[in-house]
Amino acid sequence: MSDTTHLLIPGAASASEGCQQALQNLALPHLDRLLARLSPHPTGSDSGEETSFSAPHERALARALGLPAEDGHIPWAAWHRHQQHPSTDGEAWAFVTPCQWQVSTDHVTLRDPEQLGLDEAASRALLAIISPWFAEDGITLHYDQPTRWLASGPLFADLATASLERVLLRDVRAWMPHAQQARTLHRLHSEMQMLLYTHAFNDERAARGLPVVNSFWVHGAGALPASPPPGAAAPTMPTTLRDTALREDWRTWAQAWATLDAGPVADLLRQAEAGAPVSLTLCGDRNAQAFHNAPRSLARRFQGFFRPLRATDLLKTL
Repeated sequence: MSDTTHLLIPGAASASEGCQQALQNLALPHLDRLLARLSPHPTGSDSGEETSFSAPHERALARALGLPAEDGHIPWAAWHRHQQHPSTDGEAWAFVTPCQWQVSTDHVTLRDPEQLGLDEAASRALLAIISPWFAEDGITLHYDQPTRWLASGPLFADLATASLERVLLRDVRAWMPHAQQARTLHRLHSEMQMLLYTHAFNDERAARGLPVVNSFWVHGAGALPASPPPGAAAPTMPTTLRDTALREDWRTWAQAWATLDAGPVADLLRQAEAGAPVSLTLCGDRNAQAFHNAPRSLARRFQGFFRPLRATDLLKTL
């Protein structure tokens, strides 16, 4: 329903040992009460793996917006471009994030791009340095934000890419686009590392004590369908749990859950108790489960009265 209030929570749980321990003592009274009033959505279960290119909440958000939700093929960049310039529909786009790869003996870790300290001027200067190299392979780069550019080109039409948060603070080698699909990108990665290694742009940053930029990450690639979906209302999606889960800061994550339970979850509960249509989607790093307040049968209500669904038990399955 278009007037349904939808709360989509990424980072609601993780299979990591630290998260599972944090769940043992986590009290979420409003979520417990809300789940007791809701029913699982018939099409809201999404099972996946931690190694999928698209996180569960990305797939859930794509479905809510009417976008293709195939793993690694959610056209986020094309959708973003569509909001700005609908006349570009049909073209293939991707996001390109300038970043630093930290190389050690057995890992190549993508550090948080937000820690680079790039402002618009520095980002545009870097874009001017590397754009000609991309243009030789039919890729046009466009400035969008300091730590995110837009790229257009046929290469991105069918390219499966891992979202930035899947690879953030992890070993990039497990998340690279498949070699057969992405020979051009693999070569560009090598060329950019050589170009930027001794470039004056990085020398100047190092002299100011700023991290160097030595690579990039491509994500959100694809083209919109021939008839793009109408602009659907996006769910409310708080990111505090996701942000702390990415850094495996489980103490802060538990505190964030308590704050979320007392705020947006409590608000959704009040709406449900008032009879308004609501929807809740809980997303971990593997799975997602959606709920709504559709009418339930008498038997289902009777069962729910004696065996209420505990929030922490549910979260352990995500």
